[in-house]
Amino acid sequence: VGDVDRIKNVAARIKSIRDAGHELVVVVSARAGVTNELIARAKAVCPMPSEREMDQLLAIGEQETIALTAMALHGIGVEAVSYTGAQAGIFTDTVHTKARIRDIDGRAIESELKAGRVVIVAGFQGINDEGQTTTLGRGGSDLTAIALAAADKADKCEIYTDVDGVYTADPRIVPQARKLQQLDFEEMLEMAGAGSKVLALRSVEFARNHSVPVHVRSSFTWEPGTWVVQEDPSMEQAIVSGVTHETAEAKVTISRVPDEPGRGLRDPRLDRQAVLGGRLDHREIADAGEREVERPRDRGRGEGDHVDLAPECLQTLLRRNPEALLLVDDDEAEVAEADVLREESVG
Repeated sequence: VGDVDRIKNVAARIKSIRDAGHELVVVVSARAGVTNELIARAKAVCPMPSEREMDQLLAIGEQETIALTAMALHGIGVEAVSYTGAQAGIFTDTVHTKARIRDIDGRAIESELKAGRVVIVAGFQGINDEGQTTTLGRGGSDLTAIALAAADKADKCEIYTDVDGVYTADPRIVPQARKLQQLDFEEMLEMAGAGSKVLALRSVEFARNHSVPVHVRSSFTWEPGTWVVQEDPSMEQAIVSGVTHETAEAKVTISRVPDEPGRGLRDPRLDRQAVLGGRLDHREIADAGEREVERPRDRGRGEGDHVDLAPECLQTLLRRNPEALLLVDDDEAEVAEADVLREESVG
């Protein structure tokens, strides 16, 4: 949905699937570059904007796209209606910028489907019990699609992206990489956790927990992509399913923090921030009353090469401990094999 022409192409694709007799709930993300532009504007007016206001701002991107997509469908004779995350009944916890989905009330969407309409839902966003807009963080649109598929008991969830499936390695780096026809959830979890960008880790976890078959395929062709499903014990299992890499990684080390109530590293908000902000690699070393924690932090895509040290919980920790030592290493990378070890039954 990067521009008007692509939105029209998406609408034509939706019409083709709709004409084949399917009921459709379509989740869309913001147009390419819109989110980064909004982040840049926010930081231009305030170097450390509040997370609540960031949620208010970033939700705009998806709301633009749902309306434009619905209009494009109207233009080709398809009845469609656009819904924000709140209107779609997506309820989250109270954490801003990295909220977790708590519940989905699918009655409004079900009513629209029964009326014969295509429902276009804004990905990446929801609402909490206080009526505040929240956003889901990285991979939020994929997570929204999978969560709605689970709530609506859909036959499958198709994720359309700029790649035509999951490969054994990054084909831009390894020309011999093969597209995988099928992966089980555990394999995809390993690949997502080790750096694969096709599906976010939280999305795969949600699909596994709710048994939602996921089909990852290209937005630009009708070729089959990669299915991510429950493990089939009757199938022969590969020793290595794929190789992933991560270059946009940084290590933040905090040391010289005493292990005392209210001052130490056992702040649940710090763990929450790390888990939702990226992969968590947590090491604690007890030495003369001090503790050290190392956290690789995903710098994200299109957001520069710096490490974001703005989370309130981290700033609070440093204010409470003026003697603390903070070290940042931006020159980090990792290569990992997915599904290297698998338990096998013998005889």
